[in-house]
Amino acid sequence: MDTIKQIQQAKETITLKQVIAAVVFVGIFFIPFSSFSGISFLGEFSKEPAAIFFFGAFFLLLVLAAIQRKIAIPFNNLLFQVVLLLIAWFFITTVLNIPAIHNYYFKGIGGYERFIRQYAVLLISAVFFFLTYYNVFINYSSKELFTKVRRVFLFSMVIVTAYGFFEILIVKFGMGVFYNVINLFDYFPFTNVYLHGGSRISSVTFEAPALATYLLTVSGWMFSYIITEKGMLRFVPSLAIIVLALFSDSRAALVVIFLQIVVFGFLLLKKKRHHQLFIKIAALSTVAILVIGVAKGDVIAEYITEKLTSFGVEDDQHSISNRSRFGIQQASLMVFEENPIIGVGYGQQAYEARERYPRWATAGNWEFKLKYLNQSDPQFPPGYNIYTRILAEGGIIGMIIFASLLILIMWVCLVVTQKNDDRYLLALVILISMVGFYFNWLKMDTVRVFGFWINLALLVAITRKTRFVANLKQRNE
Repeated sequence: MDTIKQIQQAKETITLKQVIAAVVFVGIFFIPFSSFSGISFLGEFSKEPAAIFFFGAFFLLLVLAAIQRKIAIPFNNLLFQVVLLLIAWFFITTVLNIPAIHNYYFKGIGGYERFIRQYAVLLISAVFFFLTYYNVFINYSSKELFTKVRRVFLFSMVIVTAYGFFEILIVKFGMGVFYNVINLFDYFPFTNVYLHGGSRISSVTFEAPALATYLLTVSGWMFSYIITEKGMLRFVPSLAIIVLALFSDSRAALVVIFLQIVVFGFLLLKKKRHHQLFIKIAALSTVAILVIGVAKGDVIAEYITEKLTSFGVEDDQHSISNRSRFGIQQASLMVFEENPIIGVGYGQQAYEARERYPRWATAGNWEFKLKYLNQSDPQFPPGYNIYTRILAEGGIIGMIIFASLLILIMWVCLVVTQKNDDRYLLALVILISMVGFYFNWLKMDTVRVFGFWINLALLVAITRKTRFVANLKQRNE
């Protein structure tokens, strides 16, 4: 009897590893919640409640490492090696540019301080948080990882959808009777109910583009229900993604999620066992498009035309934001042209680019006058494109390393999806997610993208026993 009691007590004991895992999964759940006032001392992570939990998990991981005198670091994994190489190059190019950086000063911030801030964000995202995710994920099998992470994203998606549903009723259809209902979300952690003017929705995020980023983060996970479940309910998560993207009025979200759907269809076609499913999805989609087309054909045609033409700089509704975005991107490319090999140093592109903003972008543009070039506004001008930023700050060498990482990720995902093992679904979801991040980086320049590093940690975890050779032979797996 004593032995049985000891076994039961052992099963009931909560280990520090389990606590760390729980904190990480809670952090993943809170990724979309950013509509609160924020925590100022967290800097760029101030409006990211997920970071609170990831920081907590990281410090607990350090405690566990001190106790066990070990921590799992995937030095032998080629993906992680390329990440470390990229981080090292950003440091090297900054050191090589010290003579210029010494004289940089804009909006009360010198070049050295700017580098420290930006490099800290990179290290936190790509090393500290990444290793935290990785040390949690390696404790589970591929099936367990897929199930647990997808369930957490589904739970957060339920909240996002519920809030978005009432927001649509109020903002789009003028049903003010639901104000009292949506105000109940004020009691939810890290959520302040705020309805944006106009016709855009943002759900629990602080703005529509943030909602778009969350939707492309979870889309692959929601699409996977179509494969694993039965009946019509399996399509509901995917439909929720599409509906929220449409009502967010985010042009980028619509384009990127459409591309993710195309990739999903391509992956279904590659697997013979999914051919019937692909045919069923295609048939249902065709019927739905025909029915909607007959009922609202003119409205849909007008909507599509408006979105396709909204990327120009002459469009009345979007011209200001487009001119700002494209003008800053052009300035970054000019910085790259003048510093093609090593760039100007990590975090430094704004110092050089501000002198090169094209006239067509700044003329009559209040965003430059009141924000980007206003010394009284503490916000640094964003690069609006990770690729042009890396070209400007890391030169062609930095871009080669970064592009190598992105290509390697895609290659590994494609190879793993061809394997008939437990990693297939997880690799499929990661691939779809990565496509979303790659295209989303055409309009944002930060590496502070939780979804990217979580998916990369998942990929490294499920390939940690894999030798990276031409045929991706495996050891012990």
